[in-house]
Amino acid sequence: MRLFSSLRTLRHAAAALSVAAVGVLVSAPALAQTAAPASFTAWGWPQPYERISERSINWMKEKGWWPMTAAFQPPWSGQNAIFVVMNQQKLLQARGLETNFQAFPSGPTLNEVFVSGRAQVGNGGNFPLNTLIDRAVPVRAIALHSINLRHQMIVPNDSPLKSITDLRGGNPATKEPWVIGIATGSSAEFYLQLSLAANKLTIGKDVSFRNMPPPEQALLPKGIDAVVPWDFTNSLIINERKTGRAIDVHYPHMMYLGATYIRQELVDNVPDIAQAIADAIVEAQLWIRLNPEKTVDAMLEDPNLRLLPRSLLAQQVAEYNNLFKPTYLYPHTAFWFRENQRTVNWLFENKRMRTPLTEAEFAAVFRPEFVERSFNRLGWAIPKQPPFLPPGWAGKVGEPPYPPYLTYLNMKEPQKFPEAGDLVRPWTFNGVTYRP
Repeated sequence: MRLFSSLRTLRHAAAALSVAAVGVLVSAPALAQTAAPASFTAWGWPQPYERISERSINWMKEKGWWPMTAAFQPPWSGQNAIFVVMNQQKLLQARGLETNFQAFPSGPTLNEVFVSGRAQVGNGGNFPLNTLIDRAVPVRAIALHSINLRHQMIVPNDSPLKSITDLRGGNPATKEPWVIGIATGSSAEFYLQLSLAANKLTIGKDVSFRNMPPPEQALLPKGIDAVVPWDFTNSLIINERKTGRAIDVHYPHMMYLGATYIRQELVDNVPDIAQAIADAIVEAQLWIRLNPEKTVDAMLEDPNLRLLPRSLLAQQVAEYNNLFKPTYLYPHTAFWFRENQRTVNWLFENKRMRTPLTEAEFAAVFRPEFVERSFNRLGWAIPKQPPFLPPGWAGKVGEPPYPPYLTYLNMKEPQKFPEAGDLVRPWTFNGVTYRP
């Protein structure tokens, strides 16, 4: 207990120092002020590219981090398209940052190389990111992706179950709890725990869990009454194979975020490299917006994705990259702390985190200033709230059940961009100049 207290004290001190360091980067090169761009690429990125300094290259070489390593997860929708495009289009190299891209099947395996420092850029959902923070890993989240990645309870087409409330009382045919296949320790488990509690269902009486990775869940194996995967496994089962149907979805119970994070050392010592990473992420999203079919072509060249149906990848790009305004990348710190706090509390209460996460610690980890500068270069206004919240939304973040908000399941078309209030300067995309 004394050890945990000491760790927490150190984390508080680190958070305070990090916040203080935002405006005082004495030893690091200063970030250039944004000037009006001379021109834009077809996909809307201002030219010329801002390149990193020789000093930053030398610092990376001294650390043994040159070329830089960016770790990503090909099976994870939204994030995968951005990093595949960054790699194929050499968007980091265009800024002078030599980079190797390394693929991992899941957050926990990716975290191992990030913790060791062998990767300086990583991607994780709410569970892996909270784990890094809890372990006092020097991590800084600079951009969001895969927001509201769909988690659903899915049953075989011939199942008698029509809704999650039908689980009450267990399986009448076997006189046993319904068996649910789930990847324990994942965001899917968190959603399911919340949904079961909201519907007054009891683990051990109404349902039981069987630990099962998403590829196995996709098979809807015999002896399993339902599975709880996240996309793209959901769409693979429901839309492509047409072997199952959803009886519940996570939207009323939680709001999901994924994040791209970098080593804190980059922020503290070479902020122009941190900025280059943020710029490349935003530019990749713009390239995807202009070139959705070419994005799928690029993804099918990845050895981890080449066997997937083209129609599946196209649907995932439409849902997780091009559904919302591209400003979805912006990390609203206070908003996501309130939502993430429930995840942290649940992890702590179930002894999966050593200490609860404070708002100061979370604020130190979330670093929106880099995407903010990217938006400023584009002439975009900083959004006041995430784009999936409609005007006049009556809910309160952190206090579910949530009233409906914008999702792929209830939207008829992608959000228009730009609209009134989205720009502060003229911006050109696909040959058309938009003005504030």
